Amino acid sequence: MNLQKIGLKRLDTYIIWKFLGTFFFSIVVILSIAVVFDVTEKIDDFYEHNANLHAIVFDYYLSFLPYYAYLFTPLFTFISVIFFTSKMANDTEIVAILASGVSFNRLMRPYFIASMIITVFAFLLGAFVIPSSTEKLIDFEKKYIEPEKASNNARNVQMEVEKGVVLYIERFEITDNTGYRFSLEKFEDKTLVSRITAETVKWDSLYNWKLFNYVQRDFNGMREKLVRGASKDITIKVLPKELFITATEAPQLSLTELRNHLRKQKERGVGNIQAFEDEYYRRFSTAISVLVMTLIGVSLSSRKVRGGMGLNLGIGLGLSGLYVIFTTMSTTFAVNGVMPTLLAVWIPNITFFIVAVYLFIRAPK
Repeated sequence: MNLQKIGLKRLDTYIIWKFLGTFFFSIVVILSIAVVFDVTEKIDDFYEHNANLHAIVFDYYLSFLPYYAYLFTPLFTFISVIFFTSKMANDTEIVAILASGVSFNRLMRPYFIASMIITVFAFLLGAFVIPSSTEKLIDFEKKYIEPEKASNNARNVQMEVEKGVVLYIERFEITDNTGYRFSLEKFEDKTLVSRITAETVKWDSLYNWKLFNYVQRDFNGMREKLVRGASKDITIKVLPKELFITATEAPQLSLTELRNHLRKQKERGVGNIQAFEDEYYRRFSTAISVLVMTLIGVSLSSRKVRGGMGLNLGIGLGLSGLYVIFTTMSTTFAVNGVMPTLLAVWIPNITFFIVAVYLFIRAPK
């Protein structure tokens, strides 16, 4: 592909190809090493649980690779920029470019074109590819690595299916869409007005459910109306699959599914949705962090220093470690409700953007 045909100069194409080439090469090298270590660690599990080669390669590792490539895209970008820019600085290429009349701002253009390509790539990967691959990855682990943790039922499910209506099921079997020890309570102004319990509940279609051996109590002040029956059809605004959606399964939902799930939960008045909000906002912040890391990387490594590439890489790895720590802390703050989820998710990017602006101002012009 000749990028000069779309208005880019030779300098632009040179840096863009170096950037993208180093980025994808670093992904291949680091993930190859990760696969070797992972195979070494899990080979006994594969053998013990009779995992076949097709499942290992296509269900596990073809899901493993894109998941970790996406997870560490900002760090791969950062290290790639520092590596090839430091090499250019050591070879006096940066000095020659600036001495030829090219401003530092103009030098940044190909970097941001390349980082925008990676940003779009990361966003699409995180929004639509990673959720399905993560689901395959988890299914494989449940079957072949930790089968004792696999389960076809949900226990002690309690959720607000709509405002003021609380559902509880002690155990729900996904194989036949049947729940046991069911209750549905309705509140008005925090006052209990009705309660239905049943030994068994079975999903019929859409929001239609059928109760077996039920007891219904309606309260009106001090009065209580009690009705018993063998079976009863009832409308509950929840689907069986929603009973199995827990915070740990948020990464398996696509961006559209996450948005719809959050909308439904907010309409129902459910408050404990921080893990899903964290995952939703992080899909955007991870992609944007590529741009922030690019600015830091160029500003940090464009100067020729006595320590050479090794010093820049050392500083880069240190900042990468800080970024991982900030990201982990922000996730903890978001999920535990210490601060608003949107703010917690974006704190690492905001912090590192301030660092990026400072380094950009200090960079050689």
